[in-house]
Amino acid sequence: MAERRRRRFALIGLVAVLMLFGVPAQATAGQVPPPVTVPALTNWTAEAGSYSYGPGTRLVADSGTERRVARTLADDLRAAGHGTVPVVRGGARAGDIVIDVRPGRTSLGTEGYELRAGKRLSVTGATGTGAFYGTRTLLQLLAQGDRIPAGRTVDVPRYQERGVGVCACYIHISMPWLENLVREMAYHKLNQLLLELKVKSDAHPEANTWGYYTKDEIRGLVALGAEYHVEIIPEINSPGHMDPWIENRPDLQLTDADGNRQPSRLDITRPEAFAYYTGLIDEYAQAFTSTSWHMGADEYMLGSDFAKYPQILAYAREKYGPDATPQDAFVDFVNRVHAYAAAKGKKLRIWNDGLTGANTVPVAADTTVEHWLNMAVKPSRLIDQGHPLMNAAYALYLVRGGFHSDTEALYEQSWDPRSFEGEQLTSADGITGAKISLWPDNGRGETENEVAVALWPALRHIAQAAWGDPHPDATYAEFTARGTAVGHAPGWRDLTRTPVADGTYTFRTDGLSFTARVNRTADGYLTLRTADGCLEVRGGKLTLNVPLQPGVEASAQACDTANTLQRWELEPVAGGHRLVNAITRMTLSPDDGRLVQYPPDQRPSAVWHLS
Repeated sequence: MAERRRRRFALIGLVAVLMLFGVPAQATAGQVPPPVTVPALTNWTAEAGSYSYGPGTRLVADSGTERRVARTLADDLRAAGHGTVPVVRGGARAGDIVIDVRPGRTSLGTEGYELRAGKRLSVTGATGTGAFYGTRTLLQLLAQGDRIPAGRTVDVPRYQERGVGVCACYIHISMPWLENLVREMAYHKLNQLLLELKVKSDAHPEANTWGYYTKDEIRGLVALGAEYHVEIIPEINSPGHMDPWIENRPDLQLTDADGNRQPSRLDITRPEAFAYYTGLIDEYAQAFTSTSWHMGADEYMLGSDFAKYPQILAYAREKYGPDATPQDAFVDFVNRVHAYAAAKGKKLRIWNDGLTGANTVPVAADTTVEHWLNMAVKPSRLIDQGHPLMNAAYALYLVRGGFHSDTEALYEQSWDPRSFEGEQLTSADGITGAKISLWPDNGRGETENEVAVALWPALRHIAQAAWGDPHPDATYAEFTARGTAVGHAPGWRDLTRTPVADGTYTFRTDGLSFTARVNRTADGYLTLRTADGCLEVRGGKLTLNVPLQPGVEASAQACDTANTLQRWELEPVAGGHRLVNAITRMTLSPDDGRLVQYPPDQRPSAVWHLS
């Protein structure tokens, strides 16, 4: 076994070296392979010579759209260490990069581009988005050296939607991590980020349990997405999984026949519940600019659970007649949200598992269905019913502390967006694309940095499968070597760096001090070992196995290297550092001699001075 592993790692290293110099392992003598990119270029016409990037390079762009693309490229070139490149108008000369937007090039579609490399390099798109994606290819090529082989490619995506879904529901994922994700997505030509999260509500302060983001935080992320052509689509899951919003609103909770309230289920028979949910849609519109709205609609009822709520059947029959089913009440809620969103200029998206076929009322035909679970209503039937269909298969999931997508197996199977859970389609007609999904089911099972390690191979795979040939290289090792060659996106931040070396420090802030041995963890956080044990957040009600309540104490506990709640981020700020728990993402401050966690917008974060 050890010898096989040694040989495998040696092969990966060899492939990486070969691809770094633009020679795929499967190339044979006499062939001129395309330059190395992710997604891989499906066509490349080689020409004599090469393009050289150097100190005299300029970005030539004339129209407003061209100059916007050029300015973003200039920023990225600087962030990637390629120097400051001026954006100019007028004729191009040798060594220049030309950004060209030609609406008449309709064969390129809205996202395709042509790249030509010679004495100068040109990127042409029919739209600014197409030209932008051409600059991502250019950045990947420059990541491998300043000389690019002369040639031409026309590169057009196979699928319209190429995405990542992140559930920052219940838990809070740091903004730098999400910003890294947006940049990485754009670098690999992914264009859709679905975020299920809580925006801090002004209209409903009773719903502001931790995990939320401020509207200004979201506006900043949305602006980054707009610059990098990543549409950020918000989701508030409903009518199930509503407990983050209605745990303090028993009047909106579904009540069973025995009088038991269900804090995760919205009572879809009540007009107040619909008004509450649509009011949240309006409030999210203050921060999100997407023309889509995801309402989730998954796991509202499981099996025969509808039977426990006779009021749902009564509602359905009153509205749709004696043959109506409880499922009709559920579809009715979906369709009312659809109509509300459409009136606001937004297209509705839902998960597929609520569509069991037990309904007599059809779901509005243009509702996009994201298919993740094998159900009685198959993908082909959903397409026949007029639903745009996205492949969000369970096989593409990454669950904190749980299931991880087997990217290598998917690659070797030549997985593509036609491969749904429960059905393999022969045509791509009606399929919008595919996405990977990140879920926090065991919130303390892995840290953000550990999730990132598993994410990047899966991200590159979905980018490849949704943009071009799902199996461009003979082996998975050769495909992963592409990722090694192109590296991370410009502006990507290494979040595993720690600001202090291992050692013993005294931490001081107003009203409190303690001494601890600081040690870096393998995933880039710190443990704080005091004389009594390692500092850990403990207490309060657990949500997804995480103590997410403000005011919960951090105290010394038996040190355990596997305990993620004992991992801390030391965040540099003016005058010192903030202490942020790696899992709860709350900052540590003194309170009557104790150390307690609070969201930074609820209580000013303590600034710690280390000596």
